[in-house]
Amino acid sequence: MDGEAFAAALDNGDFADYVTNSEQEAAALGLPGTPSAIVNGQPIPGENLPREFEDWEAFVRDEKKIQDLAARQYKAAPAMSINSDARYLAHVEMANGGTFTIELLPKSAPQTVNSFVFLAREGWFDGVTFHRVLSGFVAQTGDPSGTGRGGPGYMIPNEIDRSLSHSEKGIVAMANAGPNTNGSQWYITYGDVSQLDGSYTIFGRVIEGMDVVEAITPRDPSRNPNAPAGDAIARITIEEIAP
Repeated sequence: MDGEAFAAALDNGDFADYVTNSEQEAAALGLPGTPSAIVNGQPIPGENLPREFEDWEAFVRDEKKIQDLAARQYKAAPAMSINSDARYLAHVEMANGGTFTIELLPKSAPQTVNSFVFLAREGWFDGVTFHRVLSGFVAQTGDPSGTGRGGPGYMIPNEIDRSLSHSEKGIVAMANAGPNTNGSQWYITYGDVSQLDGSYTIFGRVIEGMDVVEAITPRDPSRNPNAPAGDAIARITIEEIAP
């Protein structure tokens, strides 16, 4: 920096109006001070901003994935097309060659099963990773962006069947961000996590291949946002068995 030129500009007020206007603009935007930033339209104070380049790189990468996903999303939930009296099996083929089967529960969660069947037949889950896999808790998937923030563009309500529980491994339920915010993300339990009862829609159970589910590579994005991508689903095939 040219110190003399800086001192001269400071003394003669060349940039006084510019600085004042910038200050007023920042105040109008709700910026709390310096440093701060606007991220996705929200003012963020400096103490909450990442300091490491890798964190910003991961953030930008995830934002791009979310934006790219928008082209695949739907404007509304699918119309009801399943037969609640039929039996539905979801055969999940992993990219590594393993397979497992989920028995869906249309009587307990008709809208959820209808949405899951629709998305599976549309190929929504093809290539999707298990982005959050916590030993002893759950393996979570259903987000094509792999960020844990993506969904199909619509939401369906909770469908809570009080006769069902998360009290054993192999229970399949919807992940959400609060009541009635279910989209396409779902998880499989690794044990008794009955503390989740009443808040998450149970819509299936693993009836074959639980060993494949238990072999899914652990991944905790909250601890390591730059972890390698999780194990991927190759495809999900729906088998409908007439009543």
